[in-house]
Amino acid sequence: MSNQAQIGRQMQTSRSRPGRLSCLCDGIEAPEDDSGRRTANIFLLAAGFAFSVLSQIITLGMLPLIGGLYAPSSGLVTLPFASFFVGAMVASFPASFLLDGFGRRAAFGLGASLGIAGGLVLAWGLMHAQFQAVVLGAFWLGIANGFGLFYRHAAAGLGMSGRRNAVSILFGAGAVVGLVAPTLAVYAEQWSPSVFVGSAILAALAHVGALALAIALPGRRVIAAVRQANMAWSGLLIPTIVGATSWFLMTALMGATPIAMIGCGINGTEVTGAIGWHVLAMYMPALLVPRLPQNISAWKIAFVGLSCLILAVVLFMIGQTTLVFSSSLIFLGFGWSLSIVAATLLLYDAGTPSSLQLAIHDALLLAGAIAGAIAAGWIAL
Repeated sequence: MSNQAQIGRQMQTSRSRPGRLSCLCDGIEAPEDDSGRRTANIFLLAAGFAFSVLSQIITLGMLPLIGGLYAPSSGLVTLPFASFFVGAMVASFPASFLLDGFGRRAAFGLGASLGIAGGLVLAWGLMHAQFQAVVLGAFWLGIANGFGLFYRHAAAGLGMSGRRNAVSILFGAGAVVGLVAPTLAVYAEQWSPSVFVGSAILAALAHVGALALAIALPGRRVIAAVRQANMAWSGLLIPTIVGATSWFLMTALMGATPIAMIGCGINGTEVTGAIGWHVLAMYMPALLVPRLPQNISAWKIAFVGLSCLILAVVLFMIGQTTLVFSSSLIFLGFGWSLSIVAATLLLYDAGTPSSLQLAIHDALLLAGAIAGAIAAGWIAL
């Protein structure tokens, strides 16, 4: 049989289908030792994730405060914040199956497109004081974020070798964005015709960057390290509990802290600074994971992460000053980062998850985030 015929047959038998994850290889199956191609794929994913994180940072930084400015009643203050995570949860199932059925270019491109629309709708709602439009824009931005969360699965699914490095590079890109996002938001607001409109447009522009990178991804879906899904359903339990708990505590305190700080007489500039430190802490610790000794397991990383989250709760409960609230947010971000990295590693240590298992895992994580966002209003009172 000729080489062309062998390649053609391989392409037919390797087509992506539910339960199988595809990588970004272009044309033929890449060998396992093709480190150059794998590295290029990881950095492509990291760049797309960075733009998604930029939008996430900007959006989550303003939504708790937007609710207080535009909500028609006190009971709806956290609705824009919660609708963001509802959108992310809604995206879990289509994101997982679109990635498997149509490839990463189509899936990540669709998510970024909805993020662009969401940012523009949010900006329009803010300019015209239309609370319903604000909630809708937050919802669409959440859908885009839901698609963006699958970047970590794409990185983790590139192969067992170097998985910690792949996930760390991805989260490290988020840390770099965390350094510059607050400054970009300040500049955006200087040109803003109304409060937070510039930030909403910046969130939309971040998804323009993500869309450009999605289009640049290889379009031919022939997979390198295709492995049949083999993870038992029981393997979802611990990673999902760890991830959902961290998301619940992160959104609950992140939503409640700005409200509580303002209630304690702390000015808006200090609130923004505290959120900036929190966002940086959400992604920076992941850079340390590959440098940990190999005997530091994902279980130990999860333990440290959850311990930091508990400390954040304690600091929030006693908080009265900017320093204490900021410390709470830093430990909150640090704990969330380690817990999510640990949950991702634990998930893939249990085997290769199917598309359905990935969708359920992320949906339950985001259900925890929604519960936390709803609880934020009560916690702040």
